[in-house]
Amino acid sequence: MTTAYISLGSNIEREYHIRAAIRELKRLGNECRVSPLYEAEPVGFHGPNFYNCVVVIKTPLSLSMLQQTLKQLELKYGRAPDARKHQDRTLDLDILLFGDEVRPTGPVLPRSDLFKFAFVLLPMMALSPDLVIPGDGRTIAQVWHGFENSQALWPVECAVS
Repeated sequence: MTTAYISLGSNIEREYHIRAAIRELKRLGNECRVSPLYEAEPVGFHGPNFYNCVVVIKTPLSLSMLQQTLKQLELKYGRAPDARKHQDRTLDLDILLFGDEVRPTGPVLPRSDLFKFAFVLLPMMALSPDLVIPGDGRTIAQVWHGFENSQALWPVECAVS
């Protein structure tokens, strides 16, 4: 079993898609934990605000199988196969960490979003502040405390776990 951290985001029928994704992710492993849900303004384009959270699961799936499964879930819930990075989306699922794996390509691990976006880092803080990031050596809390956040982000009063 490998511990995987997965970021979830949606700005189309947000609550429905986040809840659906959490249900689906719970089927891929066990010991599932869900961060608080946050609302965030889009980064890189104008559109409706996103709901974002992070889910941690212990999964028997390989990295490539997990990545394929997440892509299939995105498609199942209405994401266009040719979706671009900066556009509205029903569901965005990204592997942030996969055990102690460090990879420079396909997929890059740890995912660079951990160091760039408050909508990823703040939910990680809620789940695992003392987690040491593989290949980096800092804890999530250390990255958060050195993080310069310019993105509007606030908690959502909605239980999604």
